[in-house]
Amino acid sequence: MSYQIRKVAVIGSGVMGSGIAAHLANVGIPSILLDIVPRELTEKEEAKGLTLEHPQVRNKLAETARQKLLKHKPAPLSSKDHLEMIEVGNLEDDLEKLGEVDWIIEVVVENLTIKKKVFEQIEQHRKPGTIVSSNTSGISINAMAEGRSEDFKAHFLGTHFFNPPRYLKLLEVIPTSATKPEVLEFINQFGEEVLGKGVVEAKDTPNFIANRIGTYGLLVTVQEMLKNGYSVGEVDSVTGPAIGRPKSATFRTLDVVGLDTFIHVAKNVYDQVEGEEKAVFEVPAFMQKMNEKGWIGSKNGQGFYLKKKVDGKSEILELDPETLEYGPRKKLKTASTETSKQAKTLPDKMKALVYADDRAGKLIWSILKPVLLYSAEKAYEIADDIKAIDDAMKWGFGWELGPFETWDAIGVEKSVERMKAEGETIPPWVTDMLESGKKEFYQQKGIDLEFYNKGEYKQANENSKIIRLSRLKNENRVIKKNTGASLIDLGDGVALLEFHSQNNSIGPDIIQMIHHAIDEVEKNYKGLVIGNQGKNFCVGANLMLIMMEAQDDNFFELDFMVRQFQQTMARVRYSAKPVVVAPFNMTLGGGTEVSLPAAGLQASFETYMGLVEVGVGIIPGGGGNKELYTRLLEQVPKDIKPDLQKLAIQTFESIAMAKVSTSAHEAKEAGFLRPQDGISVNADHLIYDAKQQVLSLYNRGYRPPQRKKIPVAGEAGYATMLLGAQTMKFGNMISDHDLKIAKKLAYVIAGGKVPEGTLVDEQYLLDLEREAFLSLAGEPLTQQRMQHMLVKGKPLRN
Repeated sequence: MSYQIRKVAVIGSGVMGSGIAAHLANVGIPSILLDIVPRELTEKEEAKGLTLEHPQVRNKLAETARQKLLKHKPAPLSSKDHLEMIEVGNLEDDLEKLGEVDWIIEVVVENLTIKKKVFEQIEQHRKPGTIVSSNTSGISINAMAEGRSEDFKAHFLGTHFFNPPRYLKLLEVIPTSATKPEVLEFINQFGEEVLGKGVVEAKDTPNFIANRIGTYGLLVTVQEMLKNGYSVGEVDSVTGPAIGRPKSATFRTLDVVGLDTFIHVAKNVYDQVEGEEKAVFEVPAFMQKMNEKGWIGSKNGQGFYLKKKVDGKSEILELDPETLEYGPRKKLKTASTETSKQAKTLPDKMKALVYADDRAGKLIWSILKPVLLYSAEKAYEIADDIKAIDDAMKWGFGWELGPFETWDAIGVEKSVERMKAEGETIPPWVTDMLESGKKEFYQQKGIDLEFYNKGEYKQANENSKIIRLSRLKNENRVIKKNTGASLIDLGDGVALLEFHSQNNSIGPDIIQMIHHAIDEVEKNYKGLVIGNQGKNFCVGANLMLIMMEAQDDNFFELDFMVRQFQQTMARVRYSAKPVVVAPFNMTLGGGTEVSLPAAGLQASFETYMGLVEVGVGIIPGGGGNKELYTRLLEQVPKDIKPDLQKLAIQTFESIAMAKVSTSAHEAKEAGFLRPQDGISVNADHLIYDAKQQVLSLYNRGYRPPQRKKIPVAGEAGYATMLLGAQTMKFGNMISDHDLKIAKKLAYVIAGGKVPEGTLVDEQYLLDLEREAFLSLAGEPLTQQRMQHMLVKGKPLRN
């Protein structure tokens, strides 16, 4: 039987249930969100004359949850328009609608009795063959299926999404002993390719994989802090990026998750295990007291940290676990923390801490060691292999390296010797691995990654849509490179230009490589992808270089740089072979300017695009103003006369207010992406999808666009834009310097003081843009803004 998911029912409209419905809407799948019927009226409902029988009352819980999706931060919906794809109802009047759906996801309270009762109701209304799953974070999936029919059991499994479902990549899939293999295979594929998840198969054990290891690690850290007198802030200062964990480290993570949620997850394991393991999962008394007081973290305004005004300034205070009082935040600063900061790679950073004999080193060793041993001890009990555990920790908890990758990074042999010397019991399979001469859990075999599995190395079976640039480079697929970028052969006649300068910022080296890339591709390839696998696609041009040239009054050199950038972007636009840009995460300023002229864009679902140059006192200088305006102009249907003033104002507002999309869908709404541009829900498939777009354009007989004149809003448009800016100045919403920038920007977008509808050529608009850019770069207030951004990392309003 082949499965298809056209519509889903989500039972339970809490934060998690409504979040899952939102993410389904984000990927284009409608759902019905059901919850229980309220048993009493509110005063407001009584005042309106409503009764318990009124649909508005009966569907209230699901409808309230649906509306809250518009207010949650970070936003569960990638576009507000997606709200329309979520229908609401209740578990008494709408159960027959379960017969219309292809997948039913249960997300009710974590109570086995209640869940079983819900499944009994579902069984009476689902059509045979409908997939049913539970989003439980740790209750036995097999126990939930007890008493259900054979068809129900064959189509039932656990699908544990992580919160928030839009942003956290992990989806743990837990089959029962009766789940059909084809159902499991379908959900695995659907989860990865349609929902964009990192799917990990877990065994039906308490808290599955990520919460089992993650909760253990967090509790070990808390217990170590209490035992050896570290403070909350000291622990967080070394348990974040220094060991490949998120910036939120340990206690900030607990504040974000919510202490109440964490205690519930820990108790779930505590109730089901014995001995030493049970002792670790016992939540310390001070955390229980915090929970009783409601100090559960961000959602209640205080937890391990408290933000407070001290002498008129906002300060973050840390909790003292002994006194439960707040005091100044402390940091661990030792010889090893300084050595770690200087180290270039994560393994070197970790080794600097792990093997150091100071307070930071002792803390890191004493919290990493038990987590590595626990992961190895539980490995085959909770998962089929070690890769599933590593992937779960990376996708669910944001670790840069999973436990076994961490072990490889610090040296398996060296660390195991130390563990033995300290009297630890090493899981036999790890000892067997070392004794057989195998010194690492992972090894690279050409382009393939292999991991240790029960005595031998096994190839990691990855989806063919995952292209790893680092592996291609190891395979000698680099065509040409310099300090800022590399041109790589992607295969099938497609090349890829990868940025790898600091922060992927655009400087002369990248500009030079774009020219080389287009020359090479026009001669020998079908097309070019511009993409990379850094932290962000590109956060803009090299600001330090611009500021230094401006401060030295070297405007001849600056003028040359801007001209080069503009000419290079024109080469992208008019390349004889298709160029597809693959933006993701931060794609700001110059990053957006590289994207706009391309024949096609394949954006990652989480793409934050915007022309943000006004934040540093300039305007876009690489053709961004012209490109955004013409892009909006091109979207006007051919048979409708464009409203040039309206388009100019839309362009002006987007750039003057430094608007940034908060998703690829929003980037479409803002005009940064065209309707035909692609969106990759799974970021790991982005390069593959961009490559397919290049091949599709090439196979359809791609021809570059023709140069043509552009109608501009002219003097009338300039006056309208200026009026808006002056109104903001009168209302003290912007400074004098902001107004100066706005005037220059309005002049560029309007096409100067010409009659409305005048046709001008591209070079004319680029010249206006370059002149405005250079004059603003020479302003002392602009240079102050640049300096502030480089030093503080945030804009200065001056």
